[in-house]
Amino acid sequence: MAQITLKGNAVETKGTLPAVGSVAPDFCLTQKDLSDASLKSFAGKRLVLNIFPSVDTGVCAASVRRFNQEASSLANTVVLCISRDLPFALNRFCGAEGLENVVTLSEMRELSFGEAYGVRMSSGPLAGLLSRAVVVVGADGKVLYTEQVPEITQEPDYDKALATLK
Repeated sequence: MAQITLKGNAVETKGTLPAVGSVAPDFCLTQKDLSDASLKSFAGKRLVLNIFPSVDTGVCAASVRRFNQEASSLANTVVLCISRDLPFALNRFCGAEGLENVVTLSEMRELSFGEAYGVRMSSGPLAGLLSRAVVVVGADGKVLYTEQVPEITQEPDYDKALATLK
């Protein structure tokens, strides 16, 4: 369990992020066309998992924009923006913003991602949603970097996350 905050108020998550050096847990998430995607769907690619509560908040939207901007310069790298938002909302946001360098994935049907990655908030007003976190996975499927952002209203440390891929 991780202890994080929302506007200074304590929030807990179920579990903890995968350990650096461990094999990234597989998942089944929903793509914008409503098909399933798993970790295996991106085999051989380096991944940045940008995990957040909802794209309809300013900080979450900012992280999608920033990772979209950074992704275009990284070879063999895919940025996965993951939340419980419906695929339609994620697609609408990226379309309206002109964001084409990220893949949006929804925890709409299969709810095991939040537990497998230790990011399901179990208390507070956003309980049930995913916390703000970043997990970087190497082409070999091993975790290279993790960040459980300590305050939900704070952006992740983009530079540290992306430095593991340069």
